[in-house]
Amino acid sequence: MNKTATRAYAATEWITKFAYVNLLWIGFSLAGLVVFGIFPATVSMFTVVRKWIMGDADIPIFQTFWNTYKSEFMKSNSLGAITIFVLGLIILNLVIIQNAGSGFFGIIQVPVYMFMFVAGITIFYMFPVYVHFELTLVQIIKNSFLMMLLHPIENLVMISGVAAVALVVKFIPGLGFFFGGSMTAAILMAACYLVFKKVKKKQMI
Repeated sequence: MNKTATRAYAATEWITKFAYVNLLWIGFSLAGLVVFGIFPATVSMFTVVRKWIMGDADIPIFQTFWNTYKSEFMKSNSLGAITIFVLGLIILNLVIIQNAGSGFFGIIQVPVYMFMFVAGITIFYMFPVYVHFELTLVQIIKNSFLMMLLHPIENLVMISGVAAVALVVKFIPGLGFFFGGSMTAAILMAACYLVFKKVKKKQMI
């Protein structure tokens, strides 16, 4: 088998893996009636992607996904409840801004948008932090927030990557079904893994 055929086979294999994980994510989210399933499924997806990024490409995907889904069901839903609460605050703030007068809008729009930005990027970090470290929920949120503050370059990488996936899915919706979640998880996990290595290096100095 020549190099071109080998590379094509490897590319096809990874495409299949990402599609499979994305379908597992959708399926297990639906199995938990979405509300109770999406967060355990998301943690499971990030667990698989993390192992790939760390070089363990031959893990049993379904077994890893299913075991994580079961073991992290309660904890991940607790984190999910906090996430939903924060997203609810963001939506509430947007509604208030839209219905406020122009004078009031001018006063509150900057802090509201700052809160939205900080909360959004912190959420980007939470699932990678969740699967990479053994931490309590409070520690996950605190460390995600601190990493977000201290690593602006990685923040930009995550924002750009997620925006690129969203743009592709907007124009080719079918790709979202097969790759939307798994590719987003890979981008966020890869960027956060760089942060984790930087943090570890600083701790060793």
